[in-house]
Amino acid sequence: MSSALIKSDDQYRSWLQEVSKRFRQSQIKAAVHVNAEMLRFYWSLGKDIAAMSESARYGSGFYQSVSTDLKELFPEVHSFSVTNLKYMRYFYELYPEAGNRPQTVDEWRSFQNRQQLVDGMGLESIFLIPWGHHVVLMNACRDNPQKALFYVRKTIENNWSRAVLLNQLDTDLYERQGKAVTNFTLTLPAVQSDLAQAITKDPYSFDFLTIRDRYDEKELKDALLDNAEKFLLELGTGFAFIGREVRVEIGETEGFIDLLFYHVRLHCYVVVEVKATKFEPGHMGQLGTYVVAVNHQMKTAQDQPTLGLLVCKEMDKVQAQYALESSSQPLGVSSYELTRLVPENFKGSLPTIEEIEAELSGGANEDQDP
Repeated sequence: MSSALIKSDDQYRSWLQEVSKRFRQSQIKAAVHVNAEMLRFYWSLGKDIAAMSESARYGSGFYQSVSTDLKELFPEVHSFSVTNLKYMRYFYELYPEAGNRPQTVDEWRSFQNRQQLVDGMGLESIFLIPWGHHVVLMNACRDNPQKALFYVRKTIENNWSRAVLLNQLDTDLYERQGKAVTNFTLTLPAVQSDLAQAITKDPYSFDFLTIRDRYDEKELKDALLDNAEKFLLELGTGFAFIGREVRVEIGETEGFIDLLFYHVRLHCYVVVEVKATKFEPGHMGQLGTYVVAVNHQMKTAQDQPTLGLLVCKEMDKVQAQYALESSSQPLGVSSYELTRLVPENFKGSLPTIEEIEAELSGGANEDQDP
């Protein structure tokens, strides 16, 4: 059979695609393995440096000596700068138990218990993200391994680039995660309550928006959906957008849910109401009604109970907690932050595109020879 006939054979092409897929997967696995082994080496070298640099025999020039000698031994390697060697030490000092391997059953059990630092993802996870991410985390979380491991887990879960990781650090995600005021412990089973709480934040950061100073709720919702990708990133992993102003029939009247989502990990609908005002206890009645309506009209037997989340401009947390305790539906309340506001007359004071083009055109004509 000729080469052209072989290439046109469906079975052959299908097999070739499968080979290509397997090869790419093996490349990814190899890259992950190489990265992990390199990080394990960095950790062990950092441990050695920490021990040796504390010896009375070595002075302030220790790092420079190590850097020079390692570069001479491995001229093709570019990882042994003084700065990088110091980061290796910081890496070890941030996770001093990461390289300890258990030898007995009792040691293994103790090792597992120590590793339950962040949602069941242990210290071994630090070897699964790039070194550049670790440098960012060491600068931001030098004395807080719990915080650093939180961002390690989030990076692995969401495949964050270094730029996204920096953005999440800038918005204080660790301090905001799971901090909404809720009644989940009163209205949901323990396991689901913990998971539901974990997907909340307080406050939500809407600093990716730029709207006028005296915005109303419609403008806020329009701006959020105009920046849907950033809005979903701020909501967190697992939120799938269903719709805006989703109509539900409630007796002989109709209601419109501000924003409706489905959380693919919790397997439940999430009703989100956005208020451009301070929290009022009356908001809970409307939100709870919408949650019940979704449970009756959309939820299936395979879905978990619908959650309701009110995001408002500001709130009194004690007042919010009292209001939540009066509801039998799983509801939460969070505030939001929005700093990029423009004055009412700002837009009108800016030149239009036509005016800018006319000015540029006129300036270009003046520069031409007569």
